Amino acid sequence: MRIIDHPLLGARALHPRPTPVEDPFFVTADGVTLACWRSNPHANAPTVLHFHGNGEVVADYIPWFADALVGLGVNVAFAEYRGYGGSTGRSTLGAVLDDAHRVLSGLGVEPEQVIAYGRSLGSYAAIELASTYPLRGLIVESGIADPLERILLRVTPEELGVTSEALREEVTGLLDHERKLARYHGPLLVLHAVRDDLVDATHAVRIASWAASEDRELVLLPRGGHNSILSDNREAYFKALRSFLGRLRRSA
Repeated sequence: MRIIDHPLLGARALHPRPTPVEDPFFVTADGVTLACWRSNPHANAPTVLHFHGNGEVVADYIPWFADALVGLGVNVAFAEYRGYGGSTGRSTLGAVLDDAHRVLSGLGVEPEQVIAYGRSLGSYAAIELASTYPLRGLIVESGIADPLERILLRVTPEELGVTSEALREEVTGLLDHERKLARYHGPLLVLHAVRDDLVDATHAVRIASWAASEDRELVLLPRGGHNSILSDNREAYFKALRSFLGRLRRSA
């Protein structure tokens, strides 16, 4: 078993809610069913593949946020994690990474037509895909630059039955966002609240600086915190999305 799949870490770090979404799009993996959701109203348009934050579920984004993105001229898919929403299985950090690949494959859309969009915990999945596939684009909102830092806020290596060195080695191998982003050369949009109360805005600065992208934009929004970044900055938030997605749509 990987250290990041330890049940104690999952119990302390992840907060699944069993709130299913209506009309799900199912992805199966290792006997687990992921209850995702998608809408494809635009022929030949890119697809935004959204990974939500911890404590959230896909149903929180349907229909309002999905409709807003579709209104910007893109197709949408919302990925669900194991144990969240209507999905089966046990949620672990490792499964967040593994299932990101499975959801992307299950879409039946070429990676060049996919824009990965990760919020908070979802930044793990979105950055994982961006480091592996030639995506159309990457959006990171309230993202986490240093996963080891977040893990150590919740558990000690001793509680997991491992040494500090072993934990650091595994997290570096699987969740080194600096290394992953150095492999990403596509368009990047980073959104973060200046006064984020859970994930400091320095995480956003690091994420933006690490990417190998020439086309990258860091938008630090003046109001709100980690869980109110969109509601408190709605106009500026969607202005940034509209500009970024518009450019990627026109380049399709």
